[in-house]
Amino acid sequence: MDEFIFWSRRRGYKSRCEICGREANDISAALKVCATCVRERFTEARPYLAAAHARIRREHGLPPHPPQDKEGLKCNDCGNECRIPPGEKGFCGLVENSGEKLVRRFGTPERGLLSWYYDPLPTNCVPADFCAGSSGAGYPKWCRTPRGDIGYYNLSIFLGSCTYNCLFCQNYSFHELTAAGSPTISAAQLAERADERVGCACYFGGDPSSQMPFVIASAEMMLEKARREGRILRVCLETNLSMNRSSLERFTELSLGSGGGVKADLKCWSSEILYALSGIEHRRAYENFSWLARRHRERPEVPLARASTLLVPGYVDDEEIRALASFIADLDPTIPYSLLAFHPLYHMEDMPFTRREDAERYLRICREEGLEKVRIGNPWLLA
Repeated sequence: MDEFIFWSRRRGYKSRCEICGREANDISAALKVCATCVRERFTEARPYLAAAHARIRREHGLPPHPPQDKEGLKCNDCGNECRIPPGEKGFCGLVENSGEKLVRRFGTPERGLLSWYYDPLPTNCVPADFCAGSSGAGYPKWCRTPRGDIGYYNLSIFLGSCTYNCLFCQNYSFHELTAAGSPTISAAQLAERADERVGCACYFGGDPSSQMPFVIASAEMMLEKARREGRILRVCLETNLSMNRSSLERFTELSLGSGGGVKADLKCWSSEILYALSGIEHRRAYENFSWLARRHRERPEVPLARASTLLVPGYVDDEEIRALASFIADLDPTIPYSLLAFHPLYHMEDMPFTRREDAERYLRICREEGLEKVRIGNPWLLA
């Protein structure tokens, strides 16, 4: 009985906004501020948001925010652009200021911090309806049958680090890898895993943006091996898209030339909600997505650019979805966009599931804004 009461409170509990006093079940107990106050009273909301992120980061032994020490060394690998003081590490936990030089512990061209597994095709990846491996798009150039690479595998590569601090993270176990510094694998060893049974390799996490030197090096090795053996191999990225532009450009060439794609996880639109949900204040993801969209029509048979948004109740609302849909449609209305139902997890386990009526309304909003390939990616999770 006690366990049931605890479970019920976690799922149905109403939290109170510390600024306006409103109570609702779609106000995060971790953040303590509703979305309206985050957007409209951000100066008042910010201390609560910063405290929430700092507490969570401390649990994992990570900096509370991207360090900006005036005397620190600047890391340019992602949009956080950490200025790391002597003896400390950057926001991702992988780059350190050691002996007055930046040292990358993992995610180098030689070695990555990750786990991996084989996932039978067709997979349940977010853009599966539009990709060559699971849908047959681009047959026969980019896949083996009109229905995709049936009978083959996706090499799923789970990077054990991240450049964001999302309170709703659906893959928060990556923190265990960051803390342990294992398991690791060399780029050459990972490339060998992409053998004749594999039709595609997908980097996700955590987030690949935290280990792009390794991602690029290992993908290049995989593709060279496949080229020598005369077989199809696609490389894909699922990412918050916060990496530096040169890394994105290099991977985009690999993905474009192999029949793969780059799926951007666009958290929301407003900078205030982005900070609340992810602890991030820069706009690198949106700048990178604008660049990526310009390459999208170079290979129309298999969409290069893809996007998704997790529908976090109370925070990712009509205002956020309309702005995101307008942003994507203005770039290219043919870019596939998936709306993903939220389920309670991590530091937002007290929040409700996404309601079906809300998801369907967001779908209509996206179509009103001109998007041609928009879908609800996981409708079975809707309440």
